[in-house]
Amino acid sequence: MKRRFLEPENTPVPADESLCRALLSLDTPAEMLAFLRDLCTPAELEALVDRWRVVPYLLAGYAYREIHDRTSVSVTTIGRVARFLQQGNGGYLAVVAHEALPPLPRPPRRRSGMPSPLTKTAAQAARRGGDKS
Repeated sequence: MKRRFLEPENTPVPADESLCRALLSLDTPAEMLAFLRDLCTPAELEALVDRWRVVPYLLAGYAYREIHDRTSVSVTTIGRVARFLQQGNGGYLAVVAHEALPPLPRPPRRRSGMPSPLTKTAAQAARRGGDKS
């Protein structure tokens, strides 16, 4: 987190709430992408995209290494997202509840006898909507 040596000016609406309201005001994915490209550096936007990209794989029960192989997202980032899915503020799960989760790509065709990337338990959790409890 950035350290500030000067106190920012107090505003009637806190800056984080104002940002949330700005995000909610946009109507289309194109508007949102334009805003995010203006707001974030390319590296910041890539970090956000990487984190979001791994959520469906984690909820489906894929192993971290398999997710890395499929998405090229670092295992460290995958672990961070998994931790926030379990112990975070509920933001990822709120978006999932609104059915905004991106679909998983179709799995590659496997030869018979090849193991599935999902374990039996993970596959059951995926069918229940990601609830692993």
